Amino acid sequence: MTVALQLRGRRLINGRGNSTKTGGCVLAPEVVAAMAEAATYFARIEDLQDAASAVIARVTGAEAGYVTAGAAASLAMAAAAVIARLDPAAMNRLPDTTGLPNEIVMIRRHRNDYDHSLRMAGAAIVEVGFGHYEWTFEYEIEAAIGPRTAALFYLAHDPVPSVPLDAFIRIAHARGLPVIVDASVALPPASNLHSIIGAGADLVAFSGGKHIEGPQASGILAGRRDLILSAALQHQDQDVYPETWPRRTLVEQGLIPGPPHHGIGRPMKVGKEEIAGLVAALERYVERDFAAEYSGWLRDLDTIVSGLDGVPGLTAQRVDPAPGELPAVPIALVTVDPSAAGLSAVELINALADLDPIIVPVEGRASQGIVGFLSQGLLPGNAEEIVAAIRTLVRDRITVG
Repeated sequence: MTVALQLRGRRLINGRGNSTKTGGCVLAPEVVAAMAEAATYFARIEDLQDAASAVIARVTGAEAGYVTAGAAASLAMAAAAVIARLDPAAMNRLPDTTGLPNEIVMIRRHRNDYDHSLRMAGAAIVEVGFGHYEWTFEYEIEAAIGPRTAALFYLAHDPVPSVPLDAFIRIAHARGLPVIVDASVALPPASNLHSIIGAGADLVAFSGGKHIEGPQASGILAGRRDLILSAALQHQDQDVYPETWPRRTLVEQGLIPGPPHHGIGRPMKVGKEEIAGLVAALERYVERDFAAEYSGWLRDLDTIVSGLDGVPGLTAQRVDPAPGELPAVPIALVTVDPSAAGLSAVELINALADLDPIIVPVEGRASQGIVGFLSQGLLPGNAEEIVAAIRTLVRDRITVG
């Protein structure tokens, strides 16, 4: 038995989409081949990152790019870059930001669990706006900027932005400040891979293991060349000697006084296999037939919706993404009436988790009596298996009841 089969345990049907907790995505053969090939040779990581940077720049329109250990790692490296810039002494101190501009201005409704990635690099979040409502005005953003401001942050998947990205960028750039954009789940549409950079964002974080379908432990940081260089210097192995350091030309050119020590990004390193796999996935991404993929998603969701028709206590419907919604993916929503179905939405989710194969849906609205299913992670036949499992669970509960 292979190690992969030993670790696999129960088979899992992924109704959560490209979710980290269910393994991200299934890799295409060419991505697997690129990773397998990279596993057979040695290479300087900075050389691989330079080559990856050229591909990321070409695809996104950015000046440069960097392969990270995921979108959250990209955000941490972005924060480190805007705080330390090209000052090795500052790099050595992070997350201690004493005496350094370290504030990142953020619309309050854009705060989420992942801004911890910014704070772990030493950033202090400055909130603007009023609660989770749409009442954030440009003057509030301008007033929040001060001498300790290092950057401004924007969440790309805000469904109702009170300040559009272009206006947000204009405010920041008028003060000479960079803008970090969290675009981790901004794909699809694929156009966002270059449109956010095109709008003027200085650093953009993308997930590599979601819609791009690269290795799960990979991400992209794309943006300004100087800021990407700062991120790289704080990420790569800096156990070097100045006289033989491959990047010593940076010192000779006067860009930095000397190599920094291991930086804040060292615990988030990526290997040659992740770099190769991400690049292969990115090259493949620009060639994929997204219309055909979307049609396949709709077919699977319609199979779930139609298959649950007539099941006592269940009402299923397909909901297509609203204009501007990110990520732009459809979802099947199953409303559960406990009195008729014999179990609640929460109980249904837990019962699906006890099956073999495990079935993992979208859980976020379970407290409201709704179970969701995304189709990006469904393999052929999975939609039918979901229907059969739910029908059996409800039938058994009603029978027992």
